[in-house]
Amino acid sequence: MIKTLSKTALSVAAVLSMSTGVAMAADSAMSSIINNAGEEIGTINIKQGPEGVLMNVDIKGLPAGAHGFHIHSVGDCSDHDHFKMAKGHISDDDDKHGLLNPEGPEAGDLPNLIVPENGEVAIELYAHDLEITASEADDADDEEVLLDADGSAFMIHADPDDHMTQPIGGAGARIACGVIKAN
Repeated sequence: MIKTLSKTALSVAAVLSMSTGVAMAADSAMSSIINNAGEEIGTINIKQGPEGVLMNVDIKGLPAGAHGFHIHSVGDCSDHDHFKMAKGHISDDDDKHGLLNPEGPEAGDLPNLIVPENGEVAIELYAHDLEITASEADDADDEEVLLDADGSAFMIHADPDDHMTQPIGGAGARIACGVIKAN
């Protein structure tokens, strides 16, 4: 009888944790990157670190040169022409755009991707203070959480980010996008 009660208690605890909407923290996520034609051109794999995320970027078919690279606040790349459904960068209201901005950076600001003539980029980056999922129930809608209620997306722009100019560092058109999904 005690064994049956223990199993029942574990089952009830599991059901209660699922019904509260509190998910177990994900330690990895990924993103399939698509271009404006909706064709997959690469992936980004993400691992949770102690105070940020490690991103392994592997993309082919980009134009050569420097490209602004950001994390946008909505996980939606369905409008291939412009990727505007992904909205703006992940940001707290008080932060300004730019890794070099004394009033920034925004949580979604990343270094430019430097793409060689062959159009392939493979790089590992670390973004401090981001979380794949909320570590606490009250952080679930925090802008620094990648898998919040409306998700997040990687965005690659046509031009380089100057890391100062508002709102996107002069990075220009959106040429590639990838919704971040839990593994």
